[in-house]
Amino acid sequence: MTLSRRTVLLAGTAALAMPAMAQGARVPVRVGYVPVIGAAPLFVMNGAGWAREAGLDLVLTKFESGPPAIQALASGTLDLLFVGIAPIAVGRAKGLPIKVVAASGIGGSGFAVQPALAASFEAHPGKPAEAFAAFRAKNGRPAKLGVLPPGGTPTVALRYWLKRNEVRAEDLQFASMGIEAVQQAMLTGAIDGGTVLEPALTLVQSRKPDVKTIAFAPEMYPNLPGVVVAATESFMAAQPEAVLTTIRLASRARDLILADPKAAAPHIGAVISGGLVDNAIFERALGSKAITFVVDPRTIVDATRDSLAFEVEIGDFATAPPIEGLFDHSWFERALAR
Repeated sequence: MTLSRRTVLLAGTAALAMPAMAQGARVPVRVGYVPVIGAAPLFVMNGAGWAREAGLDLVLTKFESGPPAIQALASGTLDLLFVGIAPIAVGRAKGLPIKVVAASGIGGSGFAVQPALAASFEAHPGKPAEAFAAFRAKNGRPAKLGVLPPGGTPTVALRYWLKRNEVRAEDLQFASMGIEAVQQAMLTGAIDGGTVLEPALTLVQSRKPDVKTIAFAPEMYPNLPGVVVAATESFMAAQPEAVLTTIRLASRARDLILADPKAAAPHIGAVISGGLVDNAIFERALGSKAITFVVDPRTIVDATRDSLAFEVEIGDFATAPPIEGLFDHSWFERALAR
């Protein structure tokens, strides 16, 4: 990802021209997001009308992954992001004035496999290295796994889990692809397994019940953030109440998701599928073991630091982006103090 000095300066000044939040006035908030279950609090607060009632006019822009969202923010076209932590850390390390003000979802994916690879895991319970080796011996080739591009939370979680279980590199073949491409490849059987994000994981297994989940991201890499809430420093300075309101609404949405996923599901479905997929899929996905909804950013700091260091180890970065100054917990603390 390349950020020019001009785009960084744009991000630092664009929001300053916005009027301060006043009684009765609506504040436009430009939000970039990735279409995954970890961003569900955003979809709920917008779809339920809570944001508008609170004086925020959310303008949502979809991105397939975090890096393009960072580029858009750097050009001055976004105020908030609901995306993964790694691209935000990289952007800030390159001079982009942005901070994480809240968490949204931990994990968000599962490592799912086709029947042939599932059979190998069933024959070697609790021994992933032996399961992959047996699959290669039987099929004469390594298992082909669909993964998101380097830096994606599901890929980091899988690589960490594979290392922890001492799976040999020669027993694996990685195919880098986008979120929707992994879903389609699993549905067509083009790959033996993959890191499938929710709600795609629930959707795939509803259509192909013989696809099995071997491990979920929260257990593969505990507390690894799947989606966080980040704001530009200029927007925080110009519209502090809008930032605090967003965090409060995210917490309210999290509570609804946990207490009544059936009520929350239509709002997720409206964004991710345009209403074309049965809301029951999204209701099930909200209760998946793949995702844990957390708003407090303090719960993800240590895992963020460790995961960025691990990404150096696996070749994603030459050096780990520093996390000093990346988080600003005070926004969460102020928002939830009321």
